[in-house]
Amino acid sequence: MSELILGIESSCDETSVAVVKDGKIILSNIVASQIKSHKRFGGVVPEVASRHHVEQITRCIEQSLQEAQITKKELTAVAVTYGPGLVGALLIGVQAAKAFAWANDLPLVPVNHMAGHIYAARFEKPLQFPLLALVVSGGHTELVYMKEDASYEVLGETRDDAAGEAYDKVGRVMGLSYPSGKEIDQLAHLGTDRYHFPRAMLQEDNFDFSFSGLKSAFINLVHNSEQRQETLSQEDLAASFQASVVEVLVKKTIRAAKTYPVKQLIVAGGVAANQGLRETMKQKVSAELPDKTLIIPPLRLCGDNAAMIAAAGHVEFIQNKRADLALNACPGLSF
Repeated sequence: MSELILGIESSCDETSVAVVKDGKIILSNIVASQIKSHKRFGGVVPEVASRHHVEQITRCIEQSLQEAQITKKELTAVAVTYGPGLVGALLIGVQAAKAFAWANDLPLVPVNHMAGHIYAARFEKPLQFPLLALVVSGGHTELVYMKEDASYEVLGETRDDAAGEAYDKVGRVMGLSYPSGKEIDQLAHLGTDRYHFPRAMLQEDNFDFSFSGLKSAFINLVHNSEQRQETLSQEDLAASFQASVVEVLVKKTIRAAKTYPVKQLIVAGGVAANQGLRETMKQKVSAELPDKTLIIPPLRLCGDNAAMIAAAGHVEFIQNKRADLALNACPGLSF
C-alpha cells in the first residue's frame, strides 16, 4: 500500500505544502514565494514573513491536495519542518500541521529542515549509503556524513557566515537586488578572477568553513576603490568572489569524500542552484572521484520546498518517529 505524506515547510520566506508518494514521487509541491515583499527591504523581515505564512498556509494545503488529486482520508501522515529557521515563521507551519493532523487523525512527523534539503536528492536517484552531503544555503554551510537513513554526522560547518549569507551581503554592496545569488552567478560567468580574494581555511586539516574574511576583503576593496574614485568591473568582482567561495566548497568536499568511505556525494540547499558551483563540482568529482556518484537536485528543489520535507518525513515515519501536539518550533535546531 502506498504511503502518502503531506509535507509542510515555513522556515523562512516560502510557504510550501506538498504531497509525496512513498518518499520519492512528487504528486504536488505548492510554493508561495515572498520575494517581492522582502525585496524592498533588502532581506527577509521575520514579522512580514510570519504574516504571509498566516495568509498562505491554508490555501497552500488546499491547493496541494487538489493538485495531487487525493482526499485528506487518503493521507498517511503529516510531516512538518520544526527547525532550524525563523521562530515566528516556523510556528505557523507547526501549528497548521498540528491542527491538520489532529483534525484528520493523522500521525505527526517532525522534520529537520536541513535533513529535508539532503533528501531532495532522493527525487533524482535512490540514496546509497554511506554518503556525504554538502548542505549550503543562506543560513547554513555544513558537510554531513550519513552511514544510513536519518543518521547525520556533521564533519564540518561554517564558523561564521554561511555561503548564502555572504552572497546576499556582497550583493548588497554591489547594489544588486535581493536575493542577489542568481545575479552574482550570472555576472561571474561574464568576468574573470582578477581580484584573487582569500580562500579561508583551505589549507587547514579540518572540514570547517569561514566566509567572513572573504566578505570583509570584498567590502574593503569596493570601499577603497570608491574613495579613490576608481570604477571596478561588476563582472570581475562577481567572478572573483564566486571563485573563492566555490573553490573552498569544492576542495573541502572532495577532501572529505576521499577521507570517508562514501558511495555518493550530494550537494543540497539554496546555493546548490548556483551554476558555478554545480559545474565545478561535476568537473572535479568526474576527474578526482570517478567511482563516486554526484547528485544535485534540480533547481526547483534546491530552494525551500515541502516536497523535500515530505521525503525526509517518509524516512522518519518508517522509523516510527512521531511528535505529539506539544511539538514546538526549534529555531536553533541542529543535527
